[in-house]
Amino acid sequence: MKLSKKGEYALRSLINLGIAAEVGRSLVQVSELADTEQLPVKFLEQIMQALKEAKLVTSARGKFGGYRLAKPAKAITIGEVVRLIDGPLAPIGCVSQTAYEKCTCPDEAHCGLRMLMLDVRNAIAGILDRYTLADVVEVTLRKLRRDELPLPFSPEADLAPTPVRLPARHAQKLAGRAGRHRLDETEGVLHQLLGDYTI
Repeated sequence: MKLSKKGEYALRSLINLGIAAEVGRSLVQVSELADTEQLPVKFLEQIMQALKEAKLVTSARGKFGGYRLAKPAKAITIGEVVRLIDGPLAPIGCVSQTAYEKCTCPDEAHCGLRMLMLDVRNAIAGILDRYTLADVVEVTLRKLRRDELPLPFSPEADLAPTPVRLPARHAQKLAGRAGRHRLDETEGVLHQLLGDYTI
């Protein structure tokens, strides 16, 4: 099993919707989800539509609309999401429980390769089906709090300074200069390059 970009983006977005629910945020716009994880908006919109069709998320239209989880995070397993987006967890079709396909082996019941791949499938499924979205949200929030970072989608996150994204030409100049200056002087170089402009 290899998690695709689509599967990764789906999981990261669901985790963020779970975090938003925990901090009291009712709806999150696709653009916010994309910004938070630096994901391509158009691709993410397609993923959110697939999650909506699977009844994992629900949406509200309008200027202040967005997405929210359609059911509690503890009712969504990671395995469920991976199967939805990327298909069966089994490395070969003859060991899949959700999409079995007969293989070319003449004696499936005594095939050593099938036995090995069945163990692989069971190990992967055992982990992904054991953990819920709530488990991942909880550990993410715990680590953010431990490191005293603002929680995404919370009021304090809105007050946190937004990281500046420099155009490539400015980033290259800054990188060259920063290499010649101590770290505490880099901020001064940044102000020299940008002045009072917001990027």
